[in-house]
Amino acid sequence: MSILIKNGRIITASDDYKADILIEGEKITAIANKLNIKTDDVEVIDARGKLVIPGGIDPHVHLEMPFMGTYSSDSYSTGTLAALHGGTTMVIDFILQTQGKSLKHALKQWQGRSNGNCYGDYSFHMAVTDFNEKTKKEIKQMIDEEGITSFKTFMAYKGALMIDDGQMVDLMSEVKRRGGMVTVHATNGDMIDKLIAKHKAEGKLSPWYHYLSQPEVTEAEASDRFCDMANYTDVPAYIVHMTCEGALNAVQQAATRNQKMFVETCIQYLVLDASLYKKGFNGAKWVMSPPLRQPKDQDALWAGINQGMVQVVGTDHCPFKWKQKLMGKDDFSKIPNGHPAIEHRMELLYSEGVRTGKISLNKFVEVSSTNAAKIFGMYPRKGTIGIGSDADLVIFDPKREHRISVKTHHMNVDYSAYEGRKVTGKCHTTILRGQVAVEDGKVRIKKGYGQFIKRKKVSKVI
Repeated sequence: MSILIKNGRIITASDDYKADILIEGEKITAIANKLNIKTDDVEVIDARGKLVIPGGIDPHVHLEMPFMGTYSSDSYSTGTLAALHGGTTMVIDFILQTQGKSLKHALKQWQGRSNGNCYGDYSFHMAVTDFNEKTKKEIKQMIDEEGITSFKTFMAYKGALMIDDGQMVDLMSEVKRRGGMVTVHATNGDMIDKLIAKHKAEGKLSPWYHYLSQPEVTEAEASDRFCDMANYTDVPAYIVHMTCEGALNAVQQAATRNQKMFVETCIQYLVLDASLYKKGFNGAKWVMSPPLRQPKDQDALWAGINQGMVQVVGTDHCPFKWKQKLMGKDDFSKIPNGHPAIEHRMELLYSEGVRTGKISLNKFVEVSSTNAAKIFGMYPRKGTIGIGSDADLVIFDPKREHRISVKTHHMNVDYSAYEGRKVTGKCHTTILRGQVAVEDGKVRIKKGYGQFIKRKKVSKVI
């Protein structure tokens, strides 16, 4: 059945107008002021008083991820369904290469968990943890055959995920040659490891010391170093989950030499701060890396969004149930890192950003959907409302008030990082590739509807 959306206010990264939208099959086929369509075989949705926006794209999630002897608690089915409830129609997850094994080996592991289990669309980044001559030969295959065009690196977690600067430069050179992008977890792992050991030796074991073990300088220094290596190799480069003013300053400094760096922050770094770590072990709910920062860093990130220095707002969604967090009750370094947010990103960004006047509606769409589609090689199939684009749409009620709670969220985690927070603006209907996926909290598609999306080669320019 085709779908006709009538009377909506359409918001894209560049436009704001009222029109009707016709969806046939998986695509948008017509947009006009008044579409006169015979409605016998058409589902009509009246969007009067609501916004019609592109489906959200969250390019930073970790579903069923192995970490610290356990797995993140959202599966591909629960995680992508929770995303749809919150207006996110596509996610990009991270495959983690096992040191000593191939990229192909890692891909098969992640495909075994994701294939046939997703409600929403998805793709992968490939995290390279062991770059050598064998791995180098696989880069072309990942890009040309698998449609995986972005490669994550870690400047921390030595012995497990981290690669050294020499490997980083070699990887950048090969990825540049093949048409891909390098992304980075930019924190100084050696300094962090030293601070962790210091605090533990002094018997300082609460979640507050997780925060103190990763001061702003550890992120600022690594971000600056990564910018320099990316500039040297001329690779398209992207910093994930930026949290602080110091790291943003490094990117702004790189811009003075006409270097283009892509930057992502996450919704938690815009709305939560480090004072939460002072709540005893309850602060474990917000133990993530990098940690939450200070209000001055929130101000810098909001400004960076408006200045175009920060292009994407993701989540780094990596939930662990409370029993899993208790693994670190006597030692902050054993608390699994991550928090749940995949369902709340769009609504929090609207409520805390648009409603408060921090960002415009167009900027809201840009950083929640359009820029991710452009940066990661999916535009204009994804990330916009246009004829021929996938019919990934959200009908958003800008006035509906609600409170976030574990009692009502759909993520597979037994607490909320935003419990009781009042939010204005709610996703009423989420449409994925021409099918109503979620309507007023009711699920209308089945597990497995989500597709793996192969991505195009990338560019440094958006």
